[in-house]
Amino acid sequence: MLDKSIPYKEVWMKRKLTLPILAAALPKGFSFQFYQVGDEKAWSEIETSVLEFENTTEAMRYFKRTFAPYKEKLAQQMLFVVDPNGKKVATCTAWQKEIQGQSYPLFHWLAVDPKYQGLGLAKALVARILQIFQTMMPEEATIYLHTQTWSHDAIGLYEKFAFSLMAEDLDGTVNDDYPAVIEILNRLRK
Repeated sequence: MLDKSIPYKEVWMKRKLTLPILAAALPKGFSFQFYQVGDEKAWSEIETSVLEFENTTEAMRYFKRTFAPYKEKLAQQMLFVVDPNGKKVATCTAWQKEIQGQSYPLFHWLAVDPKYQGLGLAKALVARILQIFQTMMPEEATIYLHTQTWSHDAIGLYEKFAFSLMAEDLDGTVNDDYPAVIEILNRLRK
């Protein structure tokens, strides 16, 4: 869940795609499932549960605008973790972002329903999404990740998977938040 008690600052991270991936498995009874038509409801509920959106209506609007036009891609790139009862409880997407006519691989929207946090689901999702990137885009040298200081716990997880902080945005411009990001993260890690 987002920690909105600290200042919001934009964070960009990157990882060499060819690096080995830390092994991580789902707990017994949990499984991965790719997006199927209708899963936008589950995505909206999961993302709202971690406070990325004020409500599921807002989350659904975002999904329809950003993801819905790409249902074929979603079926190969948006992943869910399903609990032993068949409920979708976590999600992440191997996506791309277009900037000035260039496509960048983007690790996107990792979220685990708070009732299921602490079980290793996020770690297993990160590992599986990195495997998807390696399979789908073997020619890419680097993948990127956008997050915020409110997700400082997740930043620590990403660093375990060899993501590193970037002083610039994806488009190469200076991230003005970077000095504050370093200060906030250093303070939280003490």
